[in-house]
Amino acid sequence: MVIKKVDGQGRIVIPKKWRERYLKGRRIIMRIKEDVIEIMPEKMFDLTRFFDSIEVDVRSDLADWHKVKKELRKTA
Repeated sequence: MVIKKVDGQGRIVIPKKWRERYLKGRRIIMRIKEDVIEIMPEKMFDLTRFFDSIEVDVRSDLADWHKVKKELRKTA
């Protein structure tokens, strides 16, 4: 546990050792749970793992994405 002061603009400094260990990027997620403020690192997701994970049968030409979307909406 560390006690920090909040400056006049509402900023706090996260200790360097914590930043080096837990924050891999420069973005965080903050949320309030009752009277507690949680600060969590924003995790980067590898979206490529979803590539080729869904198969659909469409008649539209895949080069015309608007037609493909319209056809997919009709089947949903």
